[in-house]
Amino acid sequence: MDLNLSGKHALVCGASEGIGRATAHELALLGADVTVLARRAEALRQVADALPRSGEQRHGWIAADVSKSEELRTLATALAAERPVHILVNNTGGPPSGPAQSAEPEAFLDAFNRHLIANHLLLQAVLPGMQAANWGRVVNVVSTSVKEPIAGLGVSNTVRGAVASWAKTLSRELAPLGITVNNVLPGYTETSRVEQIVHDRAKAQSKSEDAVIAAMRATVPAGRFAKPEETGGVIAFLCSPAAAYINGVSLAVDGGRMNSI
Repeated sequence: MDLNLSGKHALVCGASEGIGRATAHELALLGADVTVLARRAEALRQVADALPRSGEQRHGWIAADVSKSEELRTLATALAAERPVHILVNNTGGPPSGPAQSAEPEAFLDAFNRHLIANHLLLQAVLPGMQAANWGRVVNVVSTSVKEPIAGLGVSNTVRGAVASWAKTLSRELAPLGITVNNVLPGYTETSRVEQIVHDRAKAQSKSEDAVIAAMRATVPAGRFAKPEETGGVIAFLCSPAAAYINGVSLAVDGGRMNSI
């Protein structure tokens, strides 16, 4: 099985912690040069310094706020001009909890900007390098709500579905260029995002956080939350040469929690 990513340059977003950080580590283990992107410069510096290195691997970081579109476009374009990007992992924190019916329109617009628009700007910035190489991988870290909306996450459910449809459309447009576009749908994972969801549910339901966690685990056949590196490993595989014929899928990494096929 060919998992070798030597000579490939990956841009991993939301990489200061959680699934993004784990993905950057897994890609580096496969030989890729990795640039990590998030808002916190010092955290990114530490992540980049800790990434595995062998041979000529070069890792770096970019501090950027994905909600600031023009700044994001400028930084990503400059990175791609310096070193073509062959792998793009779109990943950012999810919108606040709450039902769709009571969400302000601005909440939808903000989430749309942070997810779909940011993903699109990054794709446009790195696409020329992928086209020149006739090789590319785009993986979007989305949510199982793409297939089964999650109660209490109205804005997130709405925007995640838009990202999945955008990705499916791109997968058909870019396949002739040797570029695949896929989505990974994490289930409950040990990240700050799940910690926030647990906190919000405990408050809304007047329960302890331990009780909420127990109820969530009870819905997962595996009986536990995922480790970030378990999801990161799946993302890294989709970026590898071995996954060249996997395109346009939304792959759940959820321990079997979803009821749908």
